[in-house]
Amino acid sequence: MPAEKIKIFVSAYACEPGLGSEIGVGWHWVLEMSRHFELWVLTRESNRGTIEPWIAEHPEHSGIHFLYFDLPKWARFWKKGLRGVRTYYNIWQYCTNGIVKRTMQENGIKVFHHLTYGNVLWKVSSYGQKQFFVWGPAGGLETIPGEYSRHYAPKNRIIEWVRRAAIKTLPLNLGFRTRCRNANLILCKTEITRSLIPAKHLSKTVLFTDVAVEKGEQENCAANSADGIIEYITVGRLDAWRGFDLVIESFALAAKENRLMHLTIVGKGSDKARLTALVEKLGLQKQITFTGKVPMEEYYRLLGSADVVVNASLKEGAVTVSFDSMAMGKPLICIDTTGYTRYFSNEYAVIIPRTSRNEVISSMAAAMERLACKEERGKLGSRAKSAGEQFLWHARGVEYRDLMIKELNDIHS
Repeated sequence: MPAEKIKIFVSAYACEPGLGSEIGVGWHWVLEMSRHFELWVLTRESNRGTIEPWIAEHPEHSGIHFLYFDLPKWARFWKKGLRGVRTYYNIWQYCTNGIVKRTMQENGIKVFHHLTYGNVLWKVSSYGQKQFFVWGPAGGLETIPGEYSRHYAPKNRIIEWVRRAAIKTLPLNLGFRTRCRNANLILCKTEITRSLIPAKHLSKTVLFTDVAVEKGEQENCAANSADGIIEYITVGRLDAWRGFDLVIESFALAAKENRLMHLTIVGKGSDKARLTALVEKLGLQKQITFTGKVPMEEYYRLLGSADVVVNASLKEGAVTVSFDSMAMGKPLICIDTTGYTRYFSNEYAVIIPRTSRNEVISSMAAAMERLACKEERGKLGSRAKSAGEQFLWHARGVEYRDLMIKELNDIHS
């Protein structure tokens, strides 16, 4: 008779099939964790409509116990999309604490894993964090230097100033200190976040990225460059800190040397007006295309038809496309965030240190020029495809399983 699986309660506010970003990441984590553990997963009621039909079509995952909760519509009329998400998320955590307590007690669950959102500054179930508490993968302590943020729109400059102030006053943040003390295991997305965990809790930290390669969804697609145009693509929500302005300015420099270049920017967000104005200022309207947000099928098509993938996020973000680039055999240009980039090598990617803004733009432009060479793209792309086999979601699940079993054995030995 097989050994009984360890029971884990998972708080996964963002968890839904068929999507990218943190919502898709939460979903993949739940699927992989369920292969090794028995899960009770708490997520938003709004996710039920996509989760339950998916589970019905994939009965091998029917053993996951999903729990759903949202405030009634009249109490959340003010929340729309990502507007008000932090406030609503923290209210949601407070309101679901009773569900966490009741479910864990009734089912004899001793392990609580707070999965999403992975931000160490945001609230965690007060009951859950007093059990065997696994936290993350989490980040949120990365900041954008002023020399970058001074180019942002006023609202985003203020946001970055507030964030820098919050990090400087971190030792005074009682909630953060309490969560660090209560956690048995802290999975840190970046070395930056790990370095800001109080020294007495560092022994509980492990560097652990939250994203992997999804096998089977992508194919190794060769770009259609019959017209000689070299296609660069960058993907993500159009937030200031994701560095789309750096991509545009770098592309402008590279395009002076090679006019047979085109850049596609996939995503929507509050920074689009500034980015559009920058494209017009540089006279690149014919060489840069904004697609807006697209369905996953279109995302894969666009990625497959690209020659080079660019991710200029200045902190951990937009990493799904970075790992997808490996699965599809595409060379990647990215900025070192001290997080997911540690899984990448200059053998198949161009990893740019986050130095001064001008240096980053210059280095990124040089990388674009270098990868304009078909032979160079082919060499890096084939290496990326081979390397991607090491970073499948299945491997991430095994890595988590081994870590958890070791930690739980240490506690009980």
